[in-house]
Amino acid sequence: MYRICKAFTVESGHMLSKHVERCKYPHGHTRRIELVLSAPTLDENDMVCDFKWINLAIGEYLDRFDHALCISAADPNLAALQSVDNRLVIFDEGDPTTELIAKRIFDHLSERIRAAEPVTTPDGVTYGIRTEVRVERVRVGETPTSWAEYAEPAG
Repeated sequence: MYRICKAFTVESGHMLSKHVERCKYPHGHTRRIELVLSAPTLDENDMVCDFKWINLAIGEYLDRFDHALCISAADPNLAALQSVDNRLVIFDEGDPTTELIAKRIFDHLSERIRAAEPVTTPDGVTYGIRTEVRVERVRVGETPTSWAEYAEPAG
């Protein structure tokens, strides 16, 4: 199996309404996001896929998290925050923990690959993706010493 990794960094805030201490308040992290893709074979350019495809396929999506506040749809502060800020990423699935952020990114990128969506640069160069490429895992760093990862079970 061939593997590649592309890393991104975003400044991202969140608040965890279920947390019993300070994490229930808005706070931020410099998040390092690592995307690991794999394929059993290489393409005609001897690559799993071009790193440019990854940049174009996920860059705009990751930008939604940059300088934004992730918040649970069930958080009692949601309505007040929506009235003053539009840089909110709302999580219906629970508190926006680093674990759930990793899964959300994993799901988005996996769907782009399943759809075999080509991407085009502003200069008009198109990059494709093979459906045999898989997102193996997404790792999201919360601090220099802490990270969470999501990967689908083998099988």
